[in-house]
This record gives sequence, structure tokens and C-alpha cells, in this order.
Amino acid sequence: MVQYRAGRLSEEFKKEISDIIKNEVKDPRVGFVSVVYVDVSGDLRHAKVFVSVLGDEKKVSETLTALKSAAGFIRREIARRIQLRYTPELTFHYDDSIAHGAKIAKILADV
Repeated sequence: MVQYRAGRLSEEFKKEISDIIKNEVKDPRVGFVSVVYVDVSGDLRHAKVFVSVLGDEKKVSETLTALKSAAGFIRREIARRIQLRYTPELTFHYDDSIAHGAKIAKILADV
């Protein structure tokens, strides 16, 4: 039963974090970011946010640094939007699955 709740909250966090990053975060280091997946722990105290960033490695590192510094603000906004007893701690991780998929598609197109 708990895993169903964690899954539902994971999707809700994904939607809200995407909206907050797009509309509320004013840091110029945050470029084009898309939230790929949010992994919420079983006790709902921690959440790993996997993001994909458009750009080179320097842009990725700048964006992750900016998101890590804005994690407190994003957490506060989530607490305001979603009523929970505890708002999870957010950690941001880079997900290169989209870039990897594009690379595979390019290789297949060349063949």
C-alpha cells in the first residue's frame, strides 16, 4: 500500500517541481531543465530528483549547482502546494538517459 502512495506522490512532485523550476526559480544559471523522474523514499522523507539539462557539461554542472542552491526554496514551495506532514529533502541528480537515447538513435540512423 505504501508503494502506491509513494508512486502517486512521485508523479505529483515531478509535476510541481517542473512548474516551480520553470516559473519560480529566477537563477540565471538554470537553463533548459526537464524533470525526468522523482524517486521518493518509503518513509517520504527524501526525494531524488533526476533532471535532464540541454547543453554541454559546463552547462550541466552550472545548472546542478544552481538547483542544489535552490533546493530549500523548491522544498518550501512544494510544502505550500502539497499538504503533507513532512516535506521530503530534495537532492538533484543528472540523468543522461535522453542524451544516451539520442546517441543510440543517431547510430541507428547512420546504419
